[in-house]
Amino acid sequence: RHRCRHSKVVGSSPTGVAFLYFFWKTSAMFIVTYITYHYMSRVSSDYKTVIVPPVCSLSLGGVMSEAKTPTPTPPGDTYKGWVFKWTNYIKGYQRRWFVLSNGLLSYYRTQAEMGHTCRGTINLATATITVDDACNFVISNGGAQTYHLKASCEVERQRWITALELAKAKAVRMQAESGGGSQNSEVQSALRTLSNKVEDLSTCNDLISKHGSALQRSLAELDGLRLTGEAGDKIRQVTERATLFRITSNAMINACRDFLTLAQTHSKRWQKALQAEREQRVRLEETLEQLAKQHNHLERAFRGAAQANASPDNKGAAGPGKGEASDEDDDNEFFDAMEEAPETGVVCIFFIHDFVAMVINQKHFRVILINVSESPSQELVPLKKRRTRIPDKPNYSLNLWSIMKNCIGKELSKIPMPVNFNEPISMLQRLSEDLEYHELLDKAAKCQNSLEQMCYVAAFAVSAYSTTVYRTGKPFNPLLGETYELDRKRESGYRSLCEQVSHHPPAAAHHAISDRGWTLRQEITVASKFRGKYLSIMPLGTIHAVFEKSNNHYTWKKVNTTVHNIIVGKLWIDQSGEIDVVNHTTGDRCHLKFAPYSYFSRDVARKVTGVVMDKDGKAHYVLSGTWDEKMEFSKVMQSSRGGENGTEGKQKTVYQTLKARELWRRNPLPDGAETMYYFTALALTLNEPEEGVAPTDSRRRPDQRLMEEGRWDEANAEKQRLEEKQRTARREREREAAKPALVFTSHLSGYDIYICSWFLVQNMKT
Repeated sequence: RHRCRHSKVVGSSPTGVAFLYFFWKTSAMFIVTYITYHYMSRVSSDYKTVIVPPVCSLSLGGVMSEAKTPTPTPPGDTYKGWVFKWTNYIKGYQRRWFVLSNGLLSYYRTQAEMGHTCRGTINLATATITVDDACNFVISNGGAQTYHLKASCEVERQRWITALELAKAKAVRMQAESGGGSQNSEVQSALRTLSNKVEDLSTCNDLISKHGSALQRSLAELDGLRLTGEAGDKIRQVTERATLFRITSNAMINACRDFLTLAQTHSKRWQKALQAEREQRVRLEETLEQLAKQHNHLERAFRGAAQANASPDNKGAAGPGKGEASDEDDDNEFFDAMEEAPETGVVCIFFIHDFVAMVINQKHFRVILINVSESPSQELVPLKKRRTRIPDKPNYSLNLWSIMKNCIGKELSKIPMPVNFNEPISMLQRLSEDLEYHELLDKAAKCQNSLEQMCYVAAFAVSAYSTTVYRTGKPFNPLLGETYELDRKRESGYRSLCEQVSHHPPAAAHHAISDRGWTLRQEITVASKFRGKYLSIMPLGTIHAVFEKSNNHYTWKKVNTTVHNIIVGKLWIDQSGEIDVVNHTTGDRCHLKFAPYSYFSRDVARKVTGVVMDKDGKAHYVLSGTWDEKMEFSKVMQSSRGGENGTEGKQKTVYQTLKARELWRRNPLPDGAETMYYFTALALTLNEPEEGVAPTDSRRRPDQRLMEEGRWDEANAEKQRLEEKQRTARREREREAAKPALVFTSHLSGYDIYICSWFLVQNMKT
């Protein structure tokens, strides 16, 4: 005979064992069925990243032991835990903290790094997940990123594989839905989510009803047994409580049924109303377009008849007053009664293709139609459609060593280079490409806090290098006096002008003005050396950014650029050095560090870190990210000195920060960018021919235009001709020994007085 040791719960009699058996059987069935349904419904409905929760066995006074909770535990759509990651052949697998959230798998060295430093992130939407053996698995996104991971056991590996597969399915589905671009995607998504939740509620309703009835039947069977003493009293108490539970459950079931009925009824009603609104909108647009066309036709017919009737009167009219009136343009004649002018008002405006339709409320309904394409007004002229492609780059073979062997140790600007090493834009256009992410300066101009404004300015300084990650081609050296104007006033609110002001050493000046409250200017001199295996480019000069509203004046310099594998191997570019962004108005400072690439480093490639400090040296923000992908900033809550074993002056400062927020993210490259010199969307439009540009504009360079069209042999010949012509002109100037021009400087500022007269002339023309 089995005797139960926990007499406090059910006693030690056979009757107590029978009660325990029936109660455990019914409750276990309910728990297992509910957990199975809860997991399967959540996986099959919307592919949420949820792992099967551990089945905890029922504990009744210690009769059954509690199941061991696994580590990690998935809260909602996020899955976290320790996994071993392969680092290198020296250290092998290292323990890292991985976080799976929103279709992204990120890892950190410790859990404390989650607030400020992410060691790597991979997007599961484009990744492949493979299993090597019992504990190892690999995640790769096509070669750019590959994680070799190892779990502590086979069960934990299976949990991670399940979570990763579900997260990948959800990410792929969300990406496909976002690519559709439908206007009602949010509404449809909400309806689908509501429908799924309603189905879950309906199923739970049925389960509660089913298992409640089963529990009631089991209790009725126990009540039918002839029990005496304490066991009988316990069973009666349980029966009473079960009866109360059943009454409450029935009330909840009825309320759920009512809610389901109302939700289904209103869901259909909302869908019908939404469809009716869409159809009515389409009908109104069609009606308005027809009215606009009819009004245009009637107005032309009326004007033609009025002119025909007025011509005999003008011929027979006498007197100087009539003669002067006949010389006026017919477009200035008005046929509406002027007495009704105070009642005139524009009710609404519609844009239909190339027309603007204005509904005017006088005494009668009236529609005025204006042809935008024929109107000279700048506000109504449509934006110019910029090009999105250039001719593909031809594949020409070239013996590189035969050209480079005689150039070691020389300055790059003095080496005659064929166009095979170039890209079809000039250095002036490359400087203008720094404005690719001008919206960072727009956001900075709106900031009230100078320290937060410093973060956006620092992100803008980093974003200028994002276009260089794949751009191994060399821009054309501008000719002396060559200019480039970039007018994006209507699209983005700024105008930019660059000019080559010196040939040896090469120097360029850049000036940009924005209607959104900022001015940018820079003077750049490039020093470069060819070292045999790599090419070093050292930009010299200062960049200035001035904001009108706050009068904050920022300056910074550029870091060094290195082009590796010049002779053998695939060309790749790295940026290294430090940048100090200084606010001369408030004394704030941001120190940015571009980490050079190292094969043995465990840091993320192309890493950039920075700290924003006030004039007293107190840190307020921490910047982190990569110069080719994104930048984030975190507000500093507390800082402390760390690294007791470090040498003096090299102790690291540990910052406790809030959650990081994104400052800037690189725009994706256009389709087919690998065949178009890896140009960005802005770079594709820089050399597009435009009317009204200066004769010295870079768009008019014949060698650059020939290279863009794929005629490289002709481009090489034209390039040599232009360079020889420039050398001849330089020798002529040296023989004449021209006196240097006087430069008048301001007594109030250390910078030269500069007036952008070209913009003034252009404004006078327009």
